[in-house]
Parts: sequence; C-alpha cells; structure tokens
Amino acid sequence: MGKVMKMLGDLHIHMILDGVYYRAAIDSQRESPCDTLIRARLADYRTREISFLRDGGDAWGVSLRAKELAGEYDIDYRSPAFPIYLRGHYGAFIGRGFSDLSEYRALLAEVSACGGDFVKLMIAGLIDFSCPNTLTEAGMPPALIRDAIALAHDMGFAVMVHANGDLPVNAALDAQVDSIEHGAYLHEQTLARLAESKTLWVPTLSTIGNLIGCGRYPDAVLRPLLAEQQEKVRFVVSHGGRIGLGSDAGAFRVLHGQAVTDEYGYLTQALGETADAVLHEAEDFARTTFRR
Repeated sequence: MGKVMKMLGDLHIHMILDGVYYRAAIDSQRESPCDTLIRARLADYRTREISFLRDGGDAWGVSLRAKELAGEYDIDYRSPAFPIYLRGHYGAFIGRGFSDLSEYRALLAEVSACGGDFVKLMIAGLIDFSCPNTLTEAGMPPALIRDAIALAHDMGFAVMVHANGDLPVNAALDAQVDSIEHGAYLHEQTLARLAESKTLWVPTLSTIGNLIGCGRYPDAVLRPLLAEQQEKVRFVVSHGGRIGLGSDAGAFRVLHGQAVTDEYGYLTQALGETADAVLHEAEDFARTTFRR
C-alpha cells in the first residue's frame, strides 16, 4: 500500500492485544506484563523506524510497562494507564469502570498517581460490522461525556475518546476534547464541526480495511464503509481539520508494526499527495498535546 515515511508513528495501539484473539492476548498478560513480548514488539517498531507510539491503555499495566521499556528502543511512548468506561457500557473488557462522578474522580487520581500521560474515555459503542449504519450501543449520556472531559481537563490531562456516532462526538466536541478515535457514522455537519475545532481525528481505517476478505463480516458492508470513511477523511482535511495515523494495532487483523503501513496506505488513498504533510502535522500535535 505504499512506503511509510521515516519516523512516522502510530497514534493508537494496544500493546496488550495481538491482532488475533483479544481474550487470549489479555489472559496471557493478566497476571503481569510479559517483558519478552513487549520488548519484541518495541524492537520491531524500532526496526521499522517508528519512534512515537500512543497506547490506548489497559487495566493490567501492560501499556505502562511498555512505556517504561520504550526508552531503551528510542521510542517516545505515551499511555493513559487504562481506558475509563461507564459501567454497563462498552469498555469492560479492557478498562476500569465508574458508576458516578465520585468514582470517576478517583480513577482520574489513579491515572495521575501511576504516571498516565492523558485520559482515555470510552464514550460510545463499536461499529456493528454485520449490519450497515449500526453501532453496538448509543454510548454514554451526552451530559456525562461533557462533565467527564471537563474534569479530566481540570486535572491537566488531555483527553482521547473512543467514539462513534454524531451524539457522543458532538458532546465530546462541546467539551473541547483533544482527540476522537474511530469516528464512524458522522454526518457532514458533525464532520464540519470536527474540522473547525482542530480536534485530532484518528479514524483507524485498518480496523475496517483489514477485515475485507477475511470472511468474518460481509464485504458488502466493509467495502462501502471503508470508502465512506475515506471520503469523510478527505472532507475533514479539505475543511482544515486534523487527521492522524493511528491503526488500533492489536485489534483483529491489525498487527503491530505492519499496521502502520496498512493505515498509511488507507490514508494516502484518501488524501493523495497531501497525506504526508497532514499526518506529520497531526503527529506533532499529538506529541505536544498528549503529555502532562
């Protein structure tokens, strides 16, 4: 899909996941992070001349351990410690949950105490790849999204949100969120607002494109969705917005290291010769913003 420019990073990975089966991957490091595995992945990233990684976090300390080791490989590694989700909603498989704002504040304090660089919030469901234009759930109430982002900002954290659909994305934009991850099924008005806000959008196209042909989901759903997301990426950039390269490495069929090349390919298909400048500007923004 094309050659990745030297030193272009991946703005969305999960070191704990392996791109094959998330439960087995988590179980293998549930008791403690596996340094051998983490080191092998970091070495591979470095061999590929990747010097910046932003992890989405996990509840077992794997991303934090990767952050500790990454300096040995000359990799600038950022972690939120763990994703935070509202109990009863998406995120329980990998994150830490809260039921009210008092519990949420306690989780923010934990992120700070363990050296998290930013806050990761799970505010919406997943794409339902078996059915067009469908999410697995609507997500967190908009007022709570706004409050949660504001509280994190008050503590000095940048905030990335796992979000799909207009309602949660607009609530996040209301609170001046720092990055939107995934962002499926957004209408033009929301995309225009996203572009105007200069909030970083990391569309993780590999999580769609790398499924094509695998037989797990209908290609009749996947191909149009990928094309639609690429068109929306073009729209946001044409309106002055910020698009970042983040593959969601560790998700199904999104393999660490290789996924940077995959994601770069999908984004250059969308953006053409403007891709390199757009993606490097976004990485510069992420390096500056997602740190305490």
